Amino acid sequence: MRFSLRLMATPTAAGSTAGLKPAPMALLPLIPLYRRLLRTHRKHLQREERLLGDEYIKSEFRSHRNVENPVHIIGFLTEWQMYAQKLEGDSWRGERIDSGKVDKMSDQQLGQMYELMQAIQKRDQENNGED
Repeated sequence: MRFSLRLMATPTAAGSTAGLKPAPMALLPLIPLYRRLLRTHRKHLQREERLLGDEYIKSEFRSHRNVENPVHIIGFLTEWQMYAQKLEGDSWRGERIDSGKVDKMSDQQLGQMYELMQAIQKRDQENNGED
């Protein structure tokens, strides 16, 4: 009997997502994620940044308390969990927002981003003036 490469069984990637997209991460439940975010702020942010961030987290979680759409909930939890991972890894400093995310933002969200940008610029000018 002659063996041929054609007849020998070989594993394939059929049916797997290897190489196509990253494996999905396990989402933390709501309360542990909320606590993780506040702990991450306490550990990785300066006092002013932490106060602003904590208030924003609290208001966002409060405003999404009664959401029932599962797709919206998963998106909300995923984005906050990725935010926590970025803060913990210190890879967020100097990083730009993905243009795809900016395109999906509502006018209200864009207004909030603009106000945040102005507050940061104002703080930087005040800090440079003190030095």
